[in-house]
Amino acid sequence: MNPPKMPQNVTDVFARLPAPVKARLLAIRGLIFQLSDGMDSVGPLTETLRWGEPAYLTQTSKSGTTIRLGRTRSAPQDAAIFFHCQTSLVEEFRMQFADQFYFEKNRAVIIPHDRPLPENAVRVCLARALSYHLGGGSGRQTNRS
Repeated sequence: MNPPKMPQNVTDVFARLPAPVKARLLAIRGLIFQLSDGMDSVGPLTETLRWGEPAYLTQTSKSGTTIRLGRTRSAPQDAAIFFHCQTSLVEEFRMQFADQFYFEKNRAVIIPHDRPLPENAVRVCLARALSYHLGGGSGRQTNRS
């Protein structure tokens, strides 16, 4: 599945990012759409801006919490995935993936720029966020192609 065309305002934000961060965040964007397409309960995503950053919402199904992509002030050379700070997601990810990510409080997973993208760990984090309001699991996966 190819990700959909970006809204122009999202394209503009990606265009302003440093090339290495942009490439990594675009790869993560692709994973978001790939995962949502394979999860029955998620449905279509809305791609928009929240706080000036690309954001992905499960507006139709309300199955997940907002996922934002960007950088942190403390590590601007690294890609960051932001989650709603009132969820338990970052704490869960901290316990599961302490050796693969850095973390910013209870709001962000930071992916170090000097390591390969830990795709499997990122997939787990994204699937969990996309299905956060369904409880417990990461949503039912299907084999859609």
